[in-house]
Amino acid sequence: MTVLDLGRAPAGGRDGERTEGTSEGTAGTEFRLLGPVEIRDGLTGRDIVPPGSKQRALLSAFVIHAGQLLSVDRLTEELWGDRPPSNAANALQAHVARLRRLLPAPGGGHEWISTLPAGYLLTLGPATTDVQRFHRLSAKGRAALASDPGYAAELLRRALSLWRGPALQDSGKGPICTTEADRLEENRLTTLETLYEASLRCAQHGEITGELEKLTADHPLRERFYDLLMLALYRGGRQAEALGVYERARRRLMDALGIEPGPALRGRMEAILNHAPHLSAPAPHSHAPARAVALTEALALGGEIARLRRRIDELGLEQEALVRRFDAMIARLPGGT
Repeated sequence: MTVLDLGRAPAGGRDGERTEGTSEGTAGTEFRLLGPVEIRDGLTGRDIVPPGSKQRALLSAFVIHAGQLLSVDRLTEELWGDRPPSNAANALQAHVARLRRLLPAPGGGHEWISTLPAGYLLTLGPATTDVQRFHRLSAKGRAALASDPGYAAELLRRALSLWRGPALQDSGKGPICTTEADRLEENRLTTLETLYEASLRCAQHGEITGELEKLTADHPLRERFYDLLMLALYRGGRQAEALGVYERARRRLMDALGIEPGPALRGRMEAILNHAPHLSAPAPHSHAPARAVALTEALALGGEIARLRRRIDELGLEQEALVRRFDAMIARLPGGT
């Protein structure tokens, strides 16, 4: 999987993600679907890997639809497709029982899997999922892109670092897992696109051309990767190569789908041909990133507030001194008290 400098996110990061387990019950337990399906036990810190594709498919289906009832028929289809065993309900019940024994000890009266008249239901309780963290970090990265691309890239790298392989790896090919795996992969690619856009906004075109070359090879029908690669090459003074990327994209699209590149990619090609001014790399920042500027302004404002508070205290002391002098003068007047 292609990523740009994707180190593991440090614990206790500024995004406020919970990265360490606690010692109580299910708190800190995390269900992981972004790669081989596993459970991080919040109490012991160990990783629990369900044995067998059916156990992994069952757990994945429960986590994907956490808090929702899954019928016996739907789970049967997920595990056995159109060839269920003659005793499918009993076989499913046995798989659920094995999964219950595999899950971390709940605690606090929490029950992971509830058996209901119409099916089964997984309740996460205080547990989390790596999918939730991925979506949260990706959303924050996209929100920060315009104002602070450097911080956006940091968040997006952390989101992508949660991926340990293809989503729901080795979890069978049932409709629930297949649909979710496809959706998550699309989310991953979109996050990659945003990451490379943030990198270009930080004038890092030289650092990302290799990754983008590989992405265009791995995803030959995804026009956005070609678009980003063309811009990176152009900003590196490689106009002819950038135009060559357009031709390569056009050939692949025509061969596979019989269509020309879309208006965005055609517009990029025309802008490169005409050396459009907006293609130039952004100037290096002569000031701190937006979050550092905001912090500086906040500290300055805090200092001003502290100064005003000191002045108010001083004025209070002056007022008290004047009141005492006034009272003393009144006391010395004839008839004063």
